[in-house]
Amino acid sequence: MAGIPELSVVIPVYNGSRTIGPLVEQIGKVFGSTSFEIILVNDGSQDDSEMVCAALAEKFPQKVVFVHLSRNFGEHNAVLAGFKQTRGRYVAVLDDDGQNPPEEVVRMLDELKRKKYDVVYGHYIEKKHSRFRNLGSRFNDWIATLMLHKPRDLYLSSFKVMNRFVINEIVKYHGPYPYTDGLIYRVTHNIGQIPVEHRASASGPSRYTFRGLVRLWLNMFLNFSIKPLRLSIYVGLLTSCLSIVSLILIIIDRLWITPNVTLGIPTVLGTIVLLAGIQLMILGLVGEYLGRLYLDHTGTPQYVVRYVKGANTGSNATE
Repeated sequence: MAGIPELSVVIPVYNGSRTIGPLVEQIGKVFGSTSFEIILVNDGSQDDSEMVCAALAEKFPQKVVFVHLSRNFGEHNAVLAGFKQTRGRYVAVLDDDGQNPPEEVVRMLDELKRKKYDVVYGHYIEKKHSRFRNLGSRFNDWIATLMLHKPRDLYLSSFKVMNRFVINEIVKYHGPYPYTDGLIYRVTHNIGQIPVEHRASASGPSRYTFRGLVRLWLNMFLNFSIKPLRLSIYVGLLTSCLSIVSLILIIIDRLWITPNVTLGIPTVLGTIVLLAGIQLMILGLVGEYLGRLYLDHTGTPQYVVRYVKGANTGSNATE
């Protein structure tokens, strides 16, 4: 592809063989008059996504780049793999199930240029997710507000447009547990959002499992803040203070209020179990931090690219 495209559209694909073709066709119609490229990243799909994406790269050799990962690494890892392939002045991220209308990217990009933002998020007017997914999104937003100190009214959705400056900074991160919104907020606070349409998924119910959501929360909770460690200190101090107060109250009760009462073993056992539980929780927290440091130190990859096909690519690239 000659020249630098105006826009790169990154789409992580997971079991999206039925939806990715129509989405690529729609993007081509919306941005037909604009210099653009589409980066499709197959994140270990279990269906025919690899074959469909490879066919799209052959059908649109000057517009579509197909990145095939060796296994499933997770949405945020796949997005970073796509960022590494982009060349556009601006980069948009869309889901592969058609819930993010390409037409809204035009408005988001105009907003970014007009107000000179680094990033513009799409804030869904009405979410078409399931109740479980909406509940998970609310909790995710609460955690992001707590950990990243983002404004409460800023919704960190997967639907966003960024400039080249932000992309160049984000791809410098090489840790095995990326969280793209956390990386964005590390780079810049010059962020805007606009209301956008959110369509019903063309591929059925959300493919985000409870396990996937927990992994996302842990990445945000542990990778971008040491607040959990500080919180463990406060929990330990509070527990120690409560234990001292309880001991004083027991002595007072024993000496002056009810001297004949027999102290119960269940109370002692309950106290031991409570303290042991708190200690194990804190040890597990510290162990999680150390484990992530170990995996990072030993070179655990964010992703492994099996091959790249399409415009401006080589083959057998790895990361």
